[in-house]
Amino acid sequence: MGFLAFLLIGGASGVATWIFYPGNPKKRPNPAIRTSNLQGLLVAALLGFIAAALGAYVGQYLNLFQSGQMLEWAAAILASCAIGCVYTTLTK
Repeated sequence: MGFLAFLLIGGASGVATWIFYPGNPKKRPNPAIRTSNLQGLLVAALLGFIAAALGAYVGQYLNLFQSGQMLEWAAAILASCAIGCVYTTLTK
């Protein structure tokens, strides 16, 4: 899997967890302030990308799968979703 696939998978799952994870209603930011929301989306997308890449590379390093196999895609998606959920839990 290439750089663009990690970017697409990780970015999409990071942004999706940021948008759809409800968080604590008492700590929700003011909707008039858009910079914190945009910054949170970008950080979630970046963390998702890094987690997807690391999940795939660590699985290859441990000889669990080879590059291009379906298990590599599953590991990348699972890692990016997990990191996205942890990040949104800690920040929201």
